[in-house]
Amino acid sequence: MKLSPSLLAADFADLYREATSVASLASSLHWDVMDGHFVPNLTFGPPVVNALRKRIDLPFVIHLMIDHPAEYAPQFDVRPSDTIVFHVETADGADEALDAIAETPARAGISLRPATPIARLDPYLDRVAMVLVMSVEPGFGGQSFSSDALPRIRVLAERIGTRPIAVAVDGGIHAGNVRDVVRAGAEVIIAGSAVFGAKDRIQAMRALLEAAR
Repeated sequence: MKLSPSLLAADFADLYREATSVASLASSLHWDVMDGHFVPNLTFGPPVVNALRKRIDLPFVIHLMIDHPAEYAPQFDVRPSDTIVFHVETADGADEALDAIAETPARAGISLRPATPIARLDPYLDRVAMVLVMSVEPGFGGQSFSSDALPRIRVLAERIGTRPIAVAVDGGIHAGNVRDVVRAGAEVIIAGSAVFGAKDRIQAMRALLEAAR
């Protein structure tokens, strides 16, 4: 299992310190980019993410919860180790978003809301390196994990088969449920409140990694 702390739960006033405080056990850093339209919240955009990209070596997973990922994906200063994730429900259309990401150095990822059928992803699986399953309704951190995500993860893993696509899961994951999520087929765990809400973040991350075994 790989652990990707979500900066959505971090202190926005000191994002560099927050990001580096979890770097020793993180495989990547997760950025939830929201536009106030696709989801009812606003977070950070290219200027903030790009500023931290210059100072941090960890791979970034940039999760675009926005209406127009094809327009904004090229504005991120990404590396080949980074992943830009967009939603299959985007107003731009998945093919347009994938074409835009293909023009960047980053890999493409795709995500979907909890109510969207997994089958919606089938036409795009051969073009992505990651599928992100939302176990909460996207838009806000601190929500409770929905167990309905577990059969969805299993179905997705079956549809992926032997293709080299990472299955990531985001939303309400903590030490008490992470083992179920991993057993269902998740390879990348995105955790916000469980990490940044803890007094000892490294210990909280170790607890997540240990619980997943």
